[in-house]
Amino acid sequence: MHYNLVTHPLLKYIFEVMKITIILALIGSLVACQNPKSISEATEDSSTVADSNDNIFFENIKDGATLSSPFYMAMGVEGMIVEPKGAPRSGFGHHHLLVNDNFTPAGIVIVADQTHIHYGGGQTSDSVYLDPGNYTLTLQFADGMHVSYGEQWSETINVTVE
Repeated sequence: MHYNLVTHPLLKYIFEVMKITIILALIGSLVACQNPKSISEATEDSSTVADSNDNIFFENIKDGATLSSPFYMAMGVEGMIVEPKGAPRSGFGHHHLLVNDNFTPAGIVIVADQTHIHYGGGQTSDSVYLDPGNYTLTLQFADGMHVSYGEQWSETINVTVE
């Protein structure tokens, strides 16, 4: 009995499935290589110049507020994406709270200590304990290695803790 491998029904089916699989794999890789528009917009050199809609802010505390320790602090950012510390990626980073300190200039590493609190886990809120007194609080956004994005990615407020 003589079989023509090209016309054998089982082999024709296998070749057809393989062809479809290869085509789907190629389409999948092309789609996977495309950045979603919102992510690509967020990563376009946002580390150097803030857009008019870009902002970092204390969500629940206003300048001049009187607080009781411990107080709840919610941190917000628009124009960047919050993520835990790690390899720096443009358009991504995490919050830092600077107590009685102003913004950290762009390109400078924020060293962790008692008055420079890192939220390297990607946190967007915290309970803060401060002794009674008057404080300057600065929220500073920085990249995955704690390198500051500068003044345009900071907000400073004054509060009284009772």
